[in-house]
Amino acid sequence: MKINLSVLFLAVVSNSSFANTSAPDLDIQIRYYSKVVTAEGVTREARYEEKMLRRPGHVWVERVLPENREHAEHQASESGAQNKDKHVGEHKHFNHVVTPRHVSLAQNQVSVEYIDAKNKQRIAIPPAEYSNVNFDGSWENSFYLIDPKWIKTMPRTNRASPIAGAVWHESEKNGIFDRVLWSEQKQIPLLIESGDKKGSFFRRVEIKPMNTLSGNLPWQSLKNLAQKEYSDFLD
Repeated sequence: MKINLSVLFLAVVSNSSFANTSAPDLDIQIRYYSKVVTAEGVTREARYEEKMLRRPGHVWVERVLPENREHAEHQASESGAQNKDKHVGEHKHFNHVVTPRHVSLAQNQVSVEYIDAKNKQRIAIPPAEYSNVNFDGSWENSFYLIDPKWIKTMPRTNRASPIAGAVWHESEKNGIFDRVLWSEQKQIPLLIESGDKKGSFFRRVEIKPMNTLSGNLPWQSLKNLAQKEYSDFLD
């Protein structure tokens, strides 16, 4: 079963209205780590990284991919073509995991699209298909990574913070714990941890704001891309 770690980490229940987007602009690096110990005694670990740009009304998230990715994809494509008929081989594939995601907010309406720069396409995702791309529809979860109102429901603890100005919020129930190191100044979590006391699973997200902001905002250069619908990629 394929598990999207971003959703496991970041999807939280929010009944709040759209949050105030007066939080500071940020360019951040996000590192994800997870470990699961199965009932068969097998330990599975996963790591990946993302880059994120946050500006008023816009969030851009892009997976950090290995340098040899295109070569590996080419080999897989050739291998697959040998085992498929021509019609199937010509069917275009959309992989939302490795395609940059642009979430925007305008007039209290959230929209999400994926930007395929190689094929010069922008793929709009209708709300009915959000679950297929592991998007929960929440602007707060996209802009802040975790809804600030949810953070306020977690008790603040006296655990020493490794970062000045950030404080820990922690909760535990039935042996399951959640810990968030929250920066009120930057309006972003700097560390997220969750797991169980038995050690059967553990998840960790490290968020590192950059010291400088990018002046090249990718959503400002999308007008010349072909508009595609998610349904165009379905069988």
